[in-house]
Amino acid sequence: MSTDRKAAVLLVNLGTPDAATPAAIRKYLEEFLSDRRVVALSRAIWLPLLYGFILPFRPRALAEKYGLIWTSEGSPLLKFSRRLTDRVREKLQASGAQVALAMRYGEPSIASALLALAQSRAERLIVLPLYPQYSTTTTASVMDAVSARLPLPDWNPKLQYIERYHDDLRYIEALAESVRSHWLTQGRGDHLMMSFHGIPEQYVAQGDPYARECHETARLLARALELGDKGWSVAFQSRLGRAPWIKPYTDQELPRLAAAGVRTLDVICPGFAADCLETLEEVAIRYDAQFREAGGAALRYIPALNDAPAHVEALAGIIEDRLTTSGP
Repeated sequence: MSTDRKAAVLLVNLGTPDAATPAAIRKYLEEFLSDRRVVALSRAIWLPLLYGFILPFRPRALAEKYGLIWTSEGSPLLKFSRRLTDRVREKLQASGAQVALAMRYGEPSIASALLALAQSRAERLIVLPLYPQYSTTTTASVMDAVSARLPLPDWNPKLQYIERYHDDLRYIEALAESVRSHWLTQGRGDHLMMSFHGIPEQYVAQGDPYARECHETARLLARALELGDKGWSVAFQSRLGRAPWIKPYTDQELPRLAAAGVRTLDVICPGFAADCLETLEEVAIRYDAQFREAGGAALRYIPALNDAPAHVEALAGIIEDRLTTSGP
């Protein structure tokens, strides 16, 4: 099959504040938490909570957390997403496809990225949300945002989405390679926890496949690493509010594992394509302290795939599969 040279590619990640300041974080949170895909509550209930309690107070607390991980290139998520996009663009150079990065919330915006890609006059636009596991709260939100902004006055490409890659063996092998590299340089811990971002249980009950796909990713990674049943576990982090989220909760699993005799805990977050607040502050800093307080010796975070060569190869291969076909 020949490669379609009249294609454009848009990588989309979640987003980030422009600065580690309360004002910038408030702006970001307002856009993020106003998305009906993220918070499905009635607007009459949710908006008073958002504007009366969350936005006036939470940005200040988050500014301290962002300050711990901020870099000279901005947020880690933006830095690594840009590098990943650059490497994928290089890999796809022979295809002639134009490649751009957008954030679902914040900058670079989906609107600005589409305007830039419109210059290519590509016949097809392939959108890859950087969420390996599909969820209505993430992938579907990207699809909403892109579809709402097309067609443009001078550009109406055939729109195709890569909705998931949770079980793509190239992605699984990239994860496995990162774990093996960690073990080679740091030694092997007593247990491997795979921590995914959580979503409310209500969404799963309504048919969201996210939890199932997280468990499938974990199972395939454990198989690639030849781990026995007791050598690994799955947990879900970053819950918000009082409603039940999918379980088990990562912060509740930490003391359980410490009590079970796990001294050194390795943690990987296979749902995050790039490191961000939830991995670098929540897991690597906060959960490490919690695990030690519970009696463990050390929690060692295995970095996200970021712009690692195996990650670039995996994503480029997934995109090339779509480039060489005309199907959905």
